[in-house]
Amino acid sequence: MVPRHTTKLLLEYLGFFPCVGLIGPRQCGKTTLLGELGKGWMHFDLERQSDFEAIARDPDLFFRLHPDRVAIDEAQAFPPLFQALRVAIDADRSRTGRFVITGSSSPDLTGRISESLAGRIGLIEMSPFSLAEAIRKPPSLFFSGLSHGWKPERFVKELTPRAGIRKLHEYWFWGGYPQPWVEGGDRFRQVWMEQYVQTYLHRDIGTLFPRLNRNRFRRFVQLLAGLSGTILNYSDVARALNVSQPIAREYFEIAHGSFLWRTLPAFTRNVLKRVVKSPRGYLRDSGLLHHLLRIGELDDLRGHPQMGRSWEGTIVEQILRGLAASGIACDPFHYRTHGGAEVDLVLEGTFGVIPIEIKYPQTVRTRELRPINDFVDEYSCRLGVVINNDERPRLYGPRLVGIPAACL
Repeated sequence: MVPRHTTKLLLEYLGFFPCVGLIGPRQCGKTTLLGELGKGWMHFDLERQSDFEAIARDPDLFFRLHPDRVAIDEAQAFPPLFQALRVAIDADRSRTGRFVITGSSSPDLTGRISESLAGRIGLIEMSPFSLAEAIRKPPSLFFSGLSHGWKPERFVKELTPRAGIRKLHEYWFWGGYPQPWVEGGDRFRQVWMEQYVQTYLHRDIGTLFPRLNRNRFRRFVQLLAGLSGTILNYSDVARALNVSQPIAREYFEIAHGSFLWRTLPAFTRNVLKRVVKSPRGYLRDSGLLHHLLRIGELDDLRGHPQMGRSWEGTIVEQILRGLAASGIACDPFHYRTHGGAEVDLVLEGTFGVIPIEIKYPQTVRTRELRPINDFVDEYSCRLGVVINNDERPRLYGPRLVGIPAACL
């Protein structure tokens, strides 16, 4: 089994909360991670009929019979579970580490958790493998450096590439879903991706939204591949699908809530600045993106018109996956002015505001750094980061550091 960086956070949260929730896309490793809980835990899967009936018949009685060390997979399949779980927790509120639930493919799952289990649950968002997980490496010091306020010089001193350039590109091309990495083989990966898309469209979305026009939503999913990495224009999408703007927005909410798509809002802190206020979005897994774009080889990807946007989305996900697995809370944004200056990713958290620019080439020209330098000055950031394919970290200025993607 490939060690997951989320394991440490899961065990830590079990010491803090009566219940821990693991949320994320299907097949990202949530069920496998439950195996790290150790002996004495009972596992129930709500997609297994016998387990569903055991809980759904009388959920309050179920938790009286099983008051401790219970893990329940795919909790979104039975919404009344959350209310019963609240009652069970409140019966002995001081005890921690009693329940773990997992959920996937449900846009309103976190809403249900917030309504019923606020203050009683620690939420952890899981994702497919990061680069470091795929190559069996521990978490990068980059993430702890961000949260602990490292200066640019320390990043240069402490960070070294953790993967060869070929392995990095292989990861970029295939994405991070665990099973294709474990099983291996190009043909298996292609078939697995096709089956994954079909399962998402027919089972998950069809079950959660029975009134949804599946053919139209299938076209929308294909359309997402071409939109990945772009500023979103809901009117254009609505026209392309021949639907109303509210329906187009609902489609994006479904894709974002089911962990297929990530929508980044615009960073608009300076009200006097003329900035683009529309969100930007990405397909969250690069392997899935390349499958939908019908890119069959890595060399084809490097020559594809969407190569730059694909690379950008991969690095955005690497950073956000690493922060989530480390338990470092932050809000991600994109930034673009009406004059065309942009910063690919802006992180805002207890560590302050950190802009991150993403480049594919090994060498970054000085004039390409002007937008991020201006951002650092305007918002008094302690640090700006440029991620590229350099061979080693280097300083680009007093508050600007370049970090190879292989260091992540």
